[in-house]
Amino acid sequence: MLDTKYAIAYSEILEILKYIPIEDYNKIPKTEIELFETNSNREYKFNYDPNKTLEEQNVSDITKGIIILLFRDYWATETQRKKIIAKQNYDRRKLEEKKKEKYNVDIFQNKNIYSHKENIEDTKEVTMVEYKESIFKRIINKIKTIFNRN
Repeated sequence: MLDTKYAIAYSEILEILKYIPIEDYNKIPKTEIELFETNSNREYKFNYDPNKTLEEQNVSDITKGIIILLFRDYWATETQRKKIIAKQNYDRRKLEEKKKEKYNVDIFQNKNIYSHKENIEDTKEVTMVEYKESIFKRIINKIKTIFNRN
């Protein structure tokens, strides 16, 4: 079974989907609904209040991401879909620019072609940097792996 975070998110999604109009529910492919049902945590109980926003409901970030994907792929108009995709691309580019600024390493800088000696005094301790993918990228990758298994 998938990670417990995704199982909880799928349970939350199924509960939220009970409160959307039937026309919108029918736009979601049956395979995705079945995916949510088979991989959900049946022991987790989530009570959705339609009078509150998702922020007030305390749903997980994974659930919010899945709802965004459902909206973008099935419920949004073509104009909304284009705006969402443009915003996601813009956010990805900004993130990449920040990474480039933060980790800009010029491998050819101060390189002496004739010197092959390594000076022990100049070596510095190198620490590993943990790479974190955005929540949307993780959700998309997880969904892709699920569909590739079938």
